[in-house]
Amino acid sequence: MLILFMMMFMFGLIVFSSKRKHMLLMLLSLEFVVLSLYLNMYYFVSLMNYEYFFCMIFLTMSVCEGALGLSVLVSIIRSYGNDYVMSFTSLW
Repeated sequence: MLILFMMMFMFGLIVFSSKRKHMLLMLLSLEFVVLSLYLNMYYFVSLMNYEYFFCMIFLTMSVCEGALGLSVLVSIIRSYGNDYVMSFTSLW
């Protein structure tokens, strides 16, 4: 089971690094990495019979990260008209 979560994490990082030109795909792969980290942490906590309080804090922070990423994406699309990273002249 641990190997599956580690493979999910690695595949998420591979997609994140290969799709660096498209902002929406970068955010989706980042959410996939966070989801795989959450599943790995949940598996570890349930295996060791610890409290699930830290998992809820991590899940709350990851939801906040996703909401902030989507709000930045919407503001970029409204400003520039697309979400390709190379078209942002003010960033490069």
